[in-house]
Amino acid sequence: MEIISQLLPFIFLIGIMYFVIIRPQQTQQKKHKEMLEALEKGAKVVTNGGLIVEIKKVEEDHFSVLLNKETVIKMTKDAIARKYEDEA
Repeated sequence: MEIISQLLPFIFLIGIMYFVIIRPQQTQQKKHKEMLEALEKGAKVVTNGGLIVEIKKVEEDHFSVLLNKETVIKMTKDAIARKYEDEA
């Protein structure tokens, strides 16, 4: 009985850490994955480096993106931070 009373605060702290840190992070990762899967040709996105690029071709593990009017590069899906929303 004494062991349970000593472990109870530790178990309580683990529970708090799960609901405050781990669960929100998992939810955010799930939303990011869904956003990546929903991206289509012509969508504008912001990369982790801060570049705003337009998707030209969607492939299994990467995108072909347009940097300017003539430069097309391949970019991994992990490099996409978020979808770009025009302010205008």
